[in-house]
Amino acid sequence: MPAKPQPIFPSEEKILVSLGERIRLARLRRGLSAEIVAERSSISRMTLHRAEKGYPAVSIGTYLRILASLQLQNDFNLLAKDDLLGRRLQDLALPKPKVKNARP
Repeated sequence: MPAKPQPIFPSEEKILVSLGERIRLARLRRGLSAEIVAERSSISRMTLHRAEKGYPAVSIGTYLRILASLQLQNDFNLLAKDDLLGRRLQDLALPKPKVKNARP
């Protein structure tokens, strides 16, 4: 029995749809057919179609293989690159330096 799909928020769905559209446009700019990109990515044409439509069930590894077939694998390194919120939270948790009383 397949696992029950997890719900996805509308804002997350928009991100996935936008990513899929960017992948599709990159493929088309390169003049590559869906069959060629699917073959180079070692996936089915249907899986490529699902990735280009932003289906949430497509694995992150599949996205990496698709990007690599389009020579965009270095873009993958930009995901969660700068964690501003995490750094701010970490800075708040740092111990404060002890200040000595300046009495003569």
